[in-house]
Amino acid sequence: MSIREPRRGRAHQPRKRTSHVTPGGVAAVISLIAVATVAAMIVLDSVSPTHPAAPTSTAPPSPQPPATSTSRTTTAAGTASVPILVYHVINTQPAGSSASPALYVPADEFSSHMQALKSGGWHAVTLNQLAAYWTRGVPLGPGKPIVLTFDNGYASHYTNALPILRRLGWVGVENLQLTGLPPSNGGLTDNQIRGLISAGWELDTQGLSHTDLTSVDSAQLANETATARQMLHSRYGIPVNWFTYPFGDYNPTVIAAVRAAGYLGATTVNPGWASPQQDRFRLPRLVVMSGTSPSQLLAQIASAQSSPSVPPTYAGVGLA
Repeated sequence: MSIREPRRGRAHQPRKRTSHVTPGGVAAVISLIAVATVAAMIVLDSVSPTHPAAPTSTAPPSPQPPATSTSRTTTAAGTASVPILVYHVINTQPAGSSASPALYVPADEFSSHMQALKSGGWHAVTLNQLAAYWTRGVPLGPGKPIVLTFDNGYASHYTNALPILRRLGWVGVENLQLTGLPPSNGGLTDNQIRGLISAGWELDTQGLSHTDLTSVDSAQLANETATARQMLHSRYGIPVNWFTYPFGDYNPTVIAAVRAAGYLGATTVNPGWASPQQDRFRLPRLVVMSGTSPSQLLAQIASAQSSPSVPPTYAGVGLA
C-alpha cells in the first residue's frame, strides 16, 4: 500500500487515508478467512457432533400416541335370547274355511296383543335383524326385542295386521307359501306382498305348497326349499333368508335340504326363546291361538323362556 503526496502550491489539508488493496492482497485475506473458518468448524465438531452416535441405553423408548385406525369398530356378537311369535289369520273365521278355528285371531284381539307387548317394553324386530345382532352385535334398539312372524300368506296380514303394526312403528315377518292356500281363506295378492315389503316387512317362505317335507322324495324336497327361495328372490328382488317348516315337521334330511338351499336358518313350532347357542335351523316359536288374552300372551312368553331344547326331529300337530 502507498500514500499519495499533496500537490505543491496548495495549502496542505489533512485527508482521510484510503487503503488500496492489491489483487494479491485480496487473495491473501480470503485465504486467511478460509483457514480460520475451517479451524473453527473442526473445533465445534469436536465439541458437539452434528450426527450423534446411536444411544447405548437399553431402556425402552418413550411411549408414542397410538396410530389412528381407519378400520370400523367391531361390536361383540349379541348373546340375548329373543321370543318369536307366530300368527296365522288376523281375522274372524269366514264361513266355509277349512283351517283350524284356533288359527283365527280377530283384528281387535291382535291389536290388544300388540298394545300389551308395547306396554310391557317389547318392540318388534325381524329375523334378519336378529341374525345381525347375534353375529355382528348390531343393536336391536332400546327395550325388549321380539319377532312377529305370520305364516302361510293370508291376505289379512296386509289388510289387518299391517295397519296395526304400522301405528306402532313395527314390522313383521311374512312366511309365504307360493301355492296351495285355499281360496276360502284368502291369500295375499302380488301387490299386497309388495306393499308389505315396502312397509319394511321381511319376506321368508314355507316352500312352494306347504307340504309336509318329511314325507316327500329328494327331488320334491329340493323344489320346495331351493326353488321357492329362488322364485321369491327373482320376483321381488330381495333376499329370502329364512325357512319355516310346514306344519312344524322336520327331520335331519329336511334340515340338510334347507341348509343346502342357502338359508340362514329355519323356524319351528316348538315352544321356547330363540338363542344364538341353538341350532339356527331349529329355532323355536310360540304359536298364538285364537282366544288368547293379552295377559295370557305375556304369561305364555314368560313361561316359554325355560322351555326344553328343540328336538332334532319333530312331527307337529298340523297347526302351522
